[in-house]
Amino acid sequence: MESKRKKVLKTISEYAQIFLGIVLASIGLKAFLLPNGFLDGGVTGVALLIETLVDINLSLLLIIFSVPFLILGYFTLSKRIIAKSIISILGLALFIHFENFDTITDDKLLISIFGGLFLGSGIGIAIRNGSVLDGSEILGVFINDRFGISIGKVILFFNVILFSITALVISVEIALYSILTYIVTAKVTDLIIEGFEDFIGITIVSKEYEAIKISIIKELGAGMTIYKGKKGFGSKGEIQDFDIIHTIINRIDIKKMYRIVSHIDEEAFIVEFDVNSVKGGVLRRYLNKKNDKKLAAYISEQEL
Repeated sequence: MESKRKKVLKTISEYAQIFLGIVLASIGLKAFLLPNGFLDGGVTGVALLIETLVDINLSLLLIIFSVPFLILGYFTLSKRIIAKSIISILGLALFIHFENFDTITDDKLLISIFGGLFLGSGIGIAIRNGSVLDGSEILGVFINDRFGISIGKVILFFNVILFSITALVISVEIALYSILTYIVTAKVTDLIIEGFEDFIGITIVSKEYEAIKISIIKELGAGMTIYKGKKGFGSKGEIQDFDIIHTIINRIDIKKMYRIVSHIDEEAFIVEFDVNSVKGGVLRRYLNKKNDKKLAAYISEQEL
């Protein structure tokens, strides 16, 4: 019974956030982009482009151009995502049709930046809750599944064609400002989806691995995985039977990590790499050195 209640609350929360995403996206369109003839990328951009050329309601165009992508998604994505996306796209179309925001600014740079900011926030929130407001993401997933081409390249190619047509049909200036809008939208969407935290992976190889392990735990509180190294060759010749330290930390702690390691071994071999996705573990809160008795016992034992 409890699990069923949690599931219902989760569903309500997801749809409430999707509604917020629809509102934000529609503000970006109606208060910034539409009144000034600016475009975004993806299906929304195609609908905006057609709307400037022919007298057809934008809401209707959004639905019409989204249908082929939703059909593609039916064969690639889960039925739950497609159902949510249909509801989201219909909701966005209805909201755009009935709402009436006043134009906030005539400054083209502000229009591009803040239009992209609101639109990107709306798209990002929708995607985080298992839905899409723009079908180009579905196209990217479909082609990636069939041909192995990355989703980013598919969307980029799609938008290169769109903005090229915009430059030819409307004007180069509008195309350039629309590219700026698209860049802002894409960056904000990524930020909303991935979060504000930026993680980085670190691999450390050093003869002083024991001291480095303890210092990282004590001073930084970062968890780690230890790999057993059998044999290695470096500037100091051959080394055998050593531990390789692998940890993931927030990027803001990277300088502190380097200080900890260099204080013990200035010639330690350190590899730094980007981390795209992290799930589970103690990463987001780091280790609680005071309250974790096992951790405290381990540190005391290693220091003896």
